Amino acid sequence: MDKSLKILLLSSLLLSLFSPSIAQTCGTYQFSSNKQFATCTDLPYLTSFLHWTYHPSNGTVDLAYRHAGVDTSAWVAWALNLDNARMVGSQTLVALHNTTGAAHAYTSDVSSYSTTLAQSSLSFNVPSLSAEYVNNVMIIYATLVLPSGRTSFNQVWQNGLVSGGSPQAHSLTGDNLRSTGTVDFATGQTSSTGGGGSLQRRRNVHGVLNAVSWGTLMPIGAIIARYLKVFKSADPAWFYLHVTCQSSAYIVGVAGWATGLKLGSDSSGIEHTTHRNIGITLFCLGTLQVFALLLRPKKDHKFRLYWNIYHWTVGYVAIILSIVNVFEGLDILSPSKNWKRAYIGVIIFLGSNAVMLEAYTWYIVLKRKKTGSDKYPNGANGHTHSTWPQQTV
Repeated sequence: MDKSLKILLLSSLLLSLFSPSIAQTCGTYQFSSNKQFATCTDLPYLTSFLHWTYHPSNGTVDLAYRHAGVDTSAWVAWALNLDNARMVGSQTLVALHNTTGAAHAYTSDVSSYSTTLAQSSLSFNVPSLSAEYVNNVMIIYATLVLPSGRTSFNQVWQNGLVSGGSPQAHSLTGDNLRSTGTVDFATGQTSSTGGGGSLQRRRNVHGVLNAVSWGTLMPIGAIIARYLKVFKSADPAWFYLHVTCQSSAYIVGVAGWATGLKLGSDSSGIEHTTHRNIGITLFCLGTLQVFALLLRPKKDHKFRLYWNIYHWTVGYVAIILSIVNVFEGLDILSPSKNWKRAYIGVIIFLGSNAVMLEAYTWYIVLKRKKTGSDKYPNGANGHTHSTWPQQTV
């Protein structure tokens, strides 16, 4: 085969492979209506694009918002927020398929997080508004009269499902929480605020505090109490290590719990019921453990057995709920997969060590039982300890 023909075939193959991705950029897209815009930008989330032409003479802007990869059961929206970067207060352009199956666009003033995106007027004039659906791409065309002579605004864009002809709530995880930014129609400058805004930073801090405290330190404290006490040389050091680890977990965990309460108060209308309820339960169980430590009977007291059972039960329930809630939080934050993989690695590491220590502990216990040396003196607080691997403090 001629060399030039091979090159031509290879070029055609590469073009066919990469042409879809090339089409999904603002600079190469051709509108079916042959409309032209002076400026465009690839929005960083939700496969969205913004095209516009600013007219300084009359303070208007002609724009097209494109949202790719949506089907006929979805709604899309793009908005300007004149006051802040949040959803509430957004002056929104919405597009969906109406009951006749045609693409339909309208305006909606979002006044709360529980909005249903009902049609309403905006705080500024929109002389022209229409929608077009082409090849799984919804496009909103609009002309805006920019308010107060401004050209720089916060922008928000979203998508969700339509049910019964009405827009339903959008996803509260991942890119749907990051799709905010700024746009200056005069200079063409845009920026993304969704990845590093104050609210997102607080979510990240909340997640890290709780993953370290409830999800890591608390299981480590339980491992210390259950397995180190069987070694005579570790007594009473295991007791103080256990108390230190669990106290640190509780203090850091309360800080994480408090940031969660603050996040809830700052996110009216957004609810993560399961995550919240488990978090409240963990705080109550952790507080009970702290008070139980203050009321701990002496080792020879007749109620000490019941206290041990209570302490063991509450502790392990708290650990199980902690791990479950860390994964609940990861699903809500939807960070990169490496974060979830890292925590899974921590859990596997702690679990595998617990299994090995469990086997070795029983080996030691049975060996001492066989030789008749199943008790040894000078335990924590000067009392005799059994070598059987039960978690008592």
